Amino acid sequence: MVVTTFMFSAMDGVSRFLAERNNVFTLVTMRYWFIAMIMIISCLFLKNSLTKILYTKQPYKQFTRGLILSLNNCLVVYTFTLLGLVETHAIIACYPLIVAGLSVPFLGEKFGWRRWTAIFVGFVGVIIILRPSTNIISEGSIFALIGAVMFAVYLILTRYVSRQDSAITSFFWTGIGGTVTMSIISLFIWNNILEEDYLWLFIMCLLSASSHFMMVKTLQVAEASVIQPFSYLQLVFGSIIGVTIFSESINSMIVIGVIIVIGSGLFTTWREYKKKYNI
Repeated sequence: MVVTTFMFSAMDGVSRFLAERNNVFTLVTMRYWFIAMIMIISCLFLKNSLTKILYTKQPYKQFTRGLILSLNNCLVVYTFTLLGLVETHAIIACYPLIVAGLSVPFLGEKFGWRRWTAIFVGFVGVIIILRPSTNIISEGSIFALIGAVMFAVYLILTRYVSRQDSAITSFFWTGIGGTVTMSIISLFIWNNILEEDYLWLFIMCLLSASSHFMMVKTLQVAEASVIQPFSYLQLVFGSIIGVTIFSESINSMIVIGVIIVIGSGLFTTWREYKKKYNI
């Protein structure tokens, strides 16, 4: 999971570099086309037929997952160019808290006062990161918050469909939903990638496909609740890349807010683990 998280962070770094020089929709479309090609090739080596892998009783929900994630990818990559890696990841780090809150009405989970308090405290941390004052919150901050909500909705749907479908089925449907969505968008919004960026484009696509494959393999050997805390490493790796490569800065308000958000997120994960196993 640590390697997977680093690969996601590296992909974000390359995506930010390319997004400053190229069309974001084109970049994300190329990522999904690459993943689709890998999916087709992988079918030749899988024991189960493609029909069995794709079979699901909830195709609309599965497709919606891919649609939401692809649009979220576009929004987040664009936000990288506005806020940078550090601040974007700092805000998006609140998504586990949003997942926890949404799991009550949509998944029927029940929370006690401790976890609701942790969620509230976590969003206080987000407010500290945003640093609201007499000035209007920046466009990038709003986009980052929307990105966090979209990713949380995607995860809620993922939890829901996982009750009936396997991880590999959900992975393939994510690719299908995203590929179809971005292909349709590319019919109306398309700008060719700069020739000098072809190598970086290939590296981004390779990191995207590899990291998603590693995530599926990780979920096959470990429960989501166990690996969830490791996802915060993406903020650490992303911050290191942002500071060292893009000369971004980390101020005290971001540090304080991130500590509060991560602490709250880890607490809610711990409480969920305790309740699940009656510890």
